[in-house]
Amino acid sequence: MQRIHPEKNEWRYYAMAIQPDLFGGAALLRRWGRIGSQGTIRLDLYANEGEAANALAALIRYRQRRGYQLLG
Repeated sequence: MQRIHPEKNEWRYYAMAIQPDLFGGAALLRRWGRIGSQGTIRLDLYANEGEAANALAALIRYRQRRGYQLLG
């Protein structure tokens, strides 16, 4: 996802992915920051992939309300 507003000098990205963890659960990996930078990384652990997918969907809706657009 990205949010670009050149008039405000705003060039932001927000990336998310679900990955299995070593204990049978799932991890939601989030990375955000200014386009071109490494940004900040956060890892949230969930009991199963379904919970992680629900959190991912909620984050997508929240970020879209904040002006981010899906890529591709």
